[in-house]
Amino acid sequence: MPAYDKSDLERRMAGAVESLKSDLVGLRTGRASTNMLDPVTIEVYGAHMPINQVATVSVPEPRLLSVQVWDKSNVGPVDKAIRSAGLGLNPIVDGTTLRLPIPDLTEERRKELAKLAGKYAEAARVAARNVRRDGMDALKTDEKKGVFGEDDRKRHETEVQKLTDATITDIDAAAAAKEKEILGK
Repeated sequence: MPAYDKSDLERRMAGAVESLKSDLVGLRTGRASTNMLDPVTIEVYGAHMPINQVATVSVPEPRLLSVQVWDKSNVGPVDKAIRSAGLGLNPIVDGTTLRLPIPDLTEERRKELAKLAGKYAEAARVAARNVRRDGMDALKTDEKKGVFGEDDRKRHETEVQKLTDATITDIDAAAAAKEKEILGK
């Protein structure tokens, strides 16, 4: 059975773009949204978990998030994870509830968010390149096994490269649109 599977590569590259888009949704420019905390993972019970698996996130006011932690022993790790997520949010701890006031969007805050969007985009580009590398390795393995010849391998490599280029173009477009939204240009 061939190691090269074009549909699997397409699925994985589309997954990198979708992951980026879901991360970018979390970067809100002014109003509070529960999606803002989607990129936050908390290390509890010996594993990394998304915040929605250890707490309830709600929006009681347009510029305030409320995080109700279910287990009192997890308040510290949740607070630490939110502070270290690079979202510019500083939780106020009140028992098992964390209140997150959404800061005003100053020029400095907008630049921070744009920088964070750039980091997300670069991680997505790296993921797409890793998929390309896996595809190229599978092609070389199949050629060595005699599944197909050198000409077929080169043709498939060209397809993989075109798919990678298209994926990176999609990533760049999503990142540019979010950066434009954040900077208000």
